[in-house]
Amino acid sequence: NEIKKFTPELTRYIHHVSDRTRDKAKIRQSNIVITTYGTLRSDIKLLIDGEFDCVILDESQAIKNPSSKVTRAAGLLRARQRLCMSGTPLQNNTFDIFAQMNFLNPGMLGTLEFFRQEFAIPIDKLGDPERKDHLRKLLYPFVLRRTKEQVAKDLPEKTETILFCEMEAKQRAIYDAYRNDYRDKILGVIDEQGIQKSQLTILQGLMKLRQICDSPSILNEPEPFPAVSIKLEELTREITENIGNHKALVFSQFLGMLGLIRKKLTELDIPFEYFDGSTSATDREKAIQNFQNNEECRVFLISLKAGSAGLNLTAADYAYIVDPWWNPAAEQQAIDRTHRIGQTKSIFAYRMICKDTIEDKILQLQDRKRALARELIADDDGFVKNLTKEDVLYLFS
Repeated sequence: NEIKKFTPELTRYIHHVSDRTRDKAKIRQSNIVITTYGTLRSDIKLLIDGEFDCVILDESQAIKNPSSKVTRAAGLLRARQRLCMSGTPLQNNTFDIFAQMNFLNPGMLGTLEFFRQEFAIPIDKLGDPERKDHLRKLLYPFVLRRTKEQVAKDLPEKTETILFCEMEAKQRAIYDAYRNDYRDKILGVIDEQGIQKSQLTILQGLMKLRQICDSPSILNEPEPFPAVSIKLEELTREITENIGNHKALVFSQFLGMLGLIRKKLTELDIPFEYFDGSTSATDREKAIQNFQNNEECRVFLISLKAGSAGLNLTAADYAYIVDPWWNPAAEQQAIDRTHRIGQTKSIFAYRMICKDTIEDKILQLQDRKRALARELIADDDGFVKNLTKEDVLYLFS
């Protein structure tokens, strides 16, 4: 769609779907070949024949794992120029930058093991400021970092607010019981096996508590809990009373929570669109077009992972993150689906937080991640991996 709009004179070929061509000549005929990372991995023998003028990896964090097949396939492509584009080049830790940089300038950061010892461990585990500064200087000549404020000066204002929710007695009792149970369990595992070997238990505990903050009914337990949810009540009130005729994006990481919201909107006869990771490309496009162009359709429910990249939803001017998590960049990506070039309205973004819970405490821990984001081109430094015993006590207190 963007090529049609901006460079209609360039020919294009989408190399995808099961009946795609196996003819190398046909691929070479077009100015632009567009494909997915999955298809690149499958058809690498076909695509390495000949040289491209330029290979562009969009959302290049897809190749952050150096040992994955897609990373190896990308490295085999022959091109005079290589370009990586990403809003989140570092999602988990400093190590994420290695494969992307190695694709752009093979060997620049040394071998995998050299990078691990020289940069990843000192920066992520020890917080070494000298190593961090050295790496930043190495990367600097090859990184063009442009914030939205620099590029789109005419974009309207964006206001981000925390929407605090106060759990009612039944939901709070379930939360407290699970929190106490997991705190004792996790501290026992830490004492026995150490913090490094306790990460799975910690992650499991965090996930359960976050689900209860949405609604205990989405827990995968043999005996289902009641569908009590202060967030569902608050969100419903926002949509029915506060946003008027404006359009809203609603993001959640949990499909169970999206299911509860869908059910509620259907009961209230509020037209909405929906997609998650399992929605086909065709259905995604239909949902986007209907939301963008149909005045009646006021709400778009999207799973956080499926909706944090590649979407342009400027019809919305409200965004709700129902269950914020430790990666500020993923949330920002989601909110920015509506704060894009072409947007003329002011944007209001809300993070829904249950007071005195794990979510409340994670807000404070996120501040550390933002600091790293500013220092390197990162946004996150391996949340669970970097938790200390004191952090765990704090989160489960």
